[in-house]
Amino acid sequence: MTTAQRNATLTGQMIIAGDAVTGTGKVVHGVNPATNEQLAPAYAHGTIADVERATSAASEGFAAYRATSSQDRAAFLDAVADNLDAARDDLVERAHAETGLPVARLTGEVGRTSGQLRLFSAVLREGSWNGARIDPAQPDRAPLPRADIRQRKVPLGPVAVFGASNFPLAFSVAGGDTASALAAGCPVVVKAHDAHPGTSELVARAVTDAVVATGMPAGTFSLLYGSGQELGIALVTDPRIKAVGFTGSRSGGTALVRAAAARPEPIPVYAEMSSINPVFPLAGALRERAAELGAAFVGSLTMGSGQFCTNPGLVIAVDGPDLDTFIAAAAEALQASAATPMLTPNIARSYADGVEEFTDAATVVARGDAEGGPNCGRPALFTALAGDFLGSETLQQEIFGASSLIVRCRDLDEVRAVTERLEGQLTATIHADLGDHADAGTLLDLLELKAGRILFNGWPTGVEVGHAMVHGGPYPSTSDSRTTSVGSLAIERFLRPVAYQDVPPALLPTAIADGNPDRIWRRVDGELTRD
Repeated sequence: MTTAQRNATLTGQMIIAGDAVTGTGKVVHGVNPATNEQLAPAYAHGTIADVERATSAASEGFAAYRATSSQDRAAFLDAVADNLDAARDDLVERAHAETGLPVARLTGEVGRTSGQLRLFSAVLREGSWNGARIDPAQPDRAPLPRADIRQRKVPLGPVAVFGASNFPLAFSVAGGDTASALAAGCPVVVKAHDAHPGTSELVARAVTDAVVATGMPAGTFSLLYGSGQELGIALVTDPRIKAVGFTGSRSGGTALVRAAAARPEPIPVYAEMSSINPVFPLAGALRERAAELGAAFVGSLTMGSGQFCTNPGLVIAVDGPDLDTFIAAAAEALQASAATPMLTPNIARSYADGVEEFTDAATVVARGDAEGGPNCGRPALFTALAGDFLGSETLQQEIFGASSLIVRCRDLDEVRAVTERLEGQLTATIHADLGDHADAGTLLDLLELKAGRILFNGWPTGVEVGHAMVHGGPYPSTSDSRTTSVGSLAIERFLRPVAYQDVPPALLPTAIADGNPDRIWRRVDGELTRD
């Protein structure tokens, strides 16, 4: 099938509870950022009526969907994953056209997206997500008897998910927020990102086909197009929506948090927003491998045109000859880095504006290759003294793209002083040799309060999807530092505990029923057991 034939299969329509719906609002197109080519078809934004239709269907389908067994929901998630893998070539081709991201990167992202769906399928089958606890009755306890009390977790209800610009697959229509909410038993209404509408439609079809094939309620999934200020706010404030997943800018995320908090019934917003991800190369590491670290740092910085939420946008180190060697190696590597397309024209303009602001506030060390087409982001590296950094609001801001600032400190005490002033971060990275461990330990205690993930001798770009991963952190990296948007723990964002006291055995949910019919791990009278 040719590219034109594949594109012809796109309809430009939303999908609401299995039905194709043509929007009546503002018309948008996907745009190839490498060429500024406008891509067919046109996508019209939805209206408040479309929001109400989608949320009503999700609410109506919630009872039936949450009543499905863990095994049935696992089969549904597996079916979505299979559909995405089967559509891989079409997905990669369209996402490449709409984002300019490399084909190899997008091919891996399809696998990551289907892989995290299968991770949550395995979580459902394993069963500990139920949080089952049983405190058996103690009728003879003195001075008062104890009732039979059992606990499990239940889904919150329909969830609104906002697709991300920088991950058209893994953090978008069927990404981690959608996968974890569906696993929890929550129907999902997705607001697609305008940067990749065609990719979003293809993924939505894969999900919708799986809904039908596995017999899930039609309202289990819907896809809408629309602006964040209008349709997005309407979605978050709809009384049928019980939680929100968001990946994007600080301004967008905080606007949703405010809207959700102002509802008659406030709801949680799990927003992943802003992070500059500081890197701390310590003295021994710099002494032994400064040049190697400098080159590797630029490799992480420029990956994906620097458009990762874990992009290393800040280096904090003690000044001296070894740091000079690090900077020289980084400058050489960065000067050889090509200017590559950014995700959208707006993102490219914002990046250029941010670099210009830094140019006035810091020392320019190096710029990447100036050659490039439209919407290309030219890498940039700056330095500043710690005192200047601490006195400048500009230098403490995130630049979304391949730009980073190296802060020169007098000593480790000044490194700590700079660190204490940092906002919340998704990641913090320490490069340390054995002789640095005492200094690293003093930083580690502080970084635990600043970041959701602390790395040693690695680079923050790349987030493993597993059981121990935390992709979150204190504000403004996220709106709720107690959670993660990546990994199996993400399911807990969309669950809440319920206690059942002296409920007749015949009425107990199977997760906490006598005899453990689901054969899952449960905490019985304080002890973990599968008996």
